[in-house]
Amino acid sequence: MLSTSNFIDDLRLGCKPKDRWRIGLELESFVADSKTGQALPYEGDKSIREILCRFADRYGWDIISESNNPVALTKDGETFSIEPGGQLEYSGAPYDTLAGLESALTTFYKNLTSIIDEMDLTLIFAGFPKSWRREDMHWMPKTRYEIMQRYMPGKGTLGLDMMLRTCGTQINLDYESEHDMVRKFRVALGLQPLIIALMANASFKEGRPVGYASYRAHIWTQTDPDRCGIPDFVFSPAMGFSRYVDYALDVPMYFVRRQGRYIDVAGRSFRDFMNGRLPELPGEMPTMTDWQDHLTTLFPDVRLKRYLELRGADSQSLDMVMAMAAFWKGILYTPKALGKALDDIAKWTTEHHIRFREEAAMNGLVGVAPEGQDIWVLAASYIGLASEGLEASEQCYLTPFRQKIELCAAKQKTAI
Repeated sequence: MLSTSNFIDDLRLGCKPKDRWRIGLELESFVADSKTGQALPYEGDKSIREILCRFADRYGWDIISESNNPVALTKDGETFSIEPGGQLEYSGAPYDTLAGLESALTTFYKNLTSIIDEMDLTLIFAGFPKSWRREDMHWMPKTRYEIMQRYMPGKGTLGLDMMLRTCGTQINLDYESEHDMVRKFRVALGLQPLIIALMANASFKEGRPVGYASYRAHIWTQTDPDRCGIPDFVFSPAMGFSRYVDYALDVPMYFVRRQGRYIDVAGRSFRDFMNGRLPELPGEMPTMTDWQDHLTTLFPDVRLKRYLELRGADSQSLDMVMAMAAFWKGILYTPKALGKALDDIAKWTTEHHIRFREEAAMNGLVGVAPEGQDIWVLAASYIGLASEGLEASEQCYLTPFRQKIELCAAKQKTAI
């Protein structure tokens, strides 16, 4: 029978010496019919299913199916899968260099683009589609999504939009120890608004300006208060593996997988599950796989598994994605930069963090940071700090961020 100590030990397995630290990424994109501009259904000549099948056949990826429907592909530690509204997600293997990460990312999208082009389709890297309505989207055939679709409307006003009409970019990074994890978690969560602002490209909804630089970032605040938002305990002295496990145990469940089936347990308590009191599975105890599945249903901007997932950014172009990877490597993998960021964040209250995120989502780089600076000014200083932590050959990856800051600065000067 599992106990909380097993879950803590599982997170502790993520601890790695510095010479084994890696960088991973996940990138989502929309795909549209080039002729009509519409989102694709799962079935048909121009469909999500057809993309998956052609890609698997041409490049030798293994197909993962649910009820005889291909829903994901895998090969050599990489995954190509679908999200609820037909978004395509690439999950790369972790690499020890930014060059390795870039090579894998470029190769995957070169291969995907060859299929997209021959099908007369268009990939769209954006946090939120400019013109698509919710009713224009097509639900993908995964039971997990059916469960979430039923549950979401009772928890927040924009949960279905999160599922159907958002695309994000995620960077995954390692930690050396519990102490190192806490330090990195705090910095990643505290500085996430800088990345929200730098990567923001979701300012339209159904053809009109929506009043946010990143409407996607706003949507997450209206999705589910139990599993989203800023977990303020991260900044408390009690933060550690045990505290995160307690947090995860208190987040209501979505599902349990048994014999290839998803059992709807939405809203149930994992603590009850551990005591054999789950009504849908009376007397049955959870497995470690059940726990790891449950961790995937937590949606803060930074999520802990056997590594840290930094989840705050809109989907963006490949060069911007690499800029974000370089930024986080330079900050979180460098003692000087990490220490400087910790000192800055220590001055901020929970209200500072909440407001900072709201400012970044609404106003982007021209928003106001916690101590009254423009966000773009604070971002520029951290881009410089990140650059100092990178190898000379890696600093070029930050160029798209620098260019965005320069453009913002020029616009602000003109406005004055």
